[in-house]
Amino acid sequence: MKILAVDAASKTGAVAVLQDHVILAEMQATSPETHARRLMPAIDSTLHMAGIGLSELDGFAVTIGPGSFTALRIGISTIKGLWFVTRKPVAAISTLDALAYQFPWFPDLICPVIDAGKGEIYTALYRCRRWMEWNKVRTDCAVDPEQWLAQIEGSCLFVGSGVSPYRKLIEKIVGHRARFAPPYINAVRASVVACIGLKQIQQGQVADVPSLVPYYIRRSDAEITLQKRMLIDKIPEKGYK
Repeated sequence: MKILAVDAASKTGAVAVLQDHVILAEMQATSPETHARRLMPAIDSTLHMAGIGLSELDGFAVTIGPGSFTALRIGISTIKGLWFVTRKPVAAISTLDALAYQFPWFPDLICPVIDAGKGEIYTALYRCRRWMEWNKVRTDCAVDPEQWLAQIEGSCLFVGSGVSPYRKLIEKIVGHRARFAPPYINAVRASVVACIGLKQIQQGQVADVPSLVPYYIRRSDAEITLQKRMLIDKIPEKGYK
């Protein structure tokens, strides 16, 4: 199967084409330009490098979050557009899964970390039982990093863009049990997204594309503000009695 995978959950965007488990082409870039301007050109270039056309693809995979609210919407909307043209199946992939699954060789806990703002992180805990068979020890959450780190026992590999701002805290709490992924593999690889997506599509775990939305874990600031305004609008001028 030929799978086109897209990750646009952060400032670093990635696109890959995978045939079965062989990478035909892959691009990754961190740019000041928005994903809205560079994602489709990157997809076109990756398909060209792979030497295949859009109609030859058997499916798509896309990261749905957590991550940047705006970036996630762009990535998902792009894949929805390609699905509308091709009607090929789409696999929706957790960004945290995509980060963790880069390290099937690590024998202990793996902790992907994404900065969630407001003093919180998006995270989860994983352990690879054997090649590409994973046990999710703790499910995805938005949490205070200090409280989270205090619960980690044993050796743990930390990976993701959220590691850098919290590295000192990790070293303080987890100490010598902490391991850190090199900076050059702290971003999601689209080829890994494609590999997860391939397995999901083969198992029939495909997204209902028209209703596919970003996986935020917590609500965006805009949603919280809107809800507050709606509540204020409902309050009578003389208040509740």
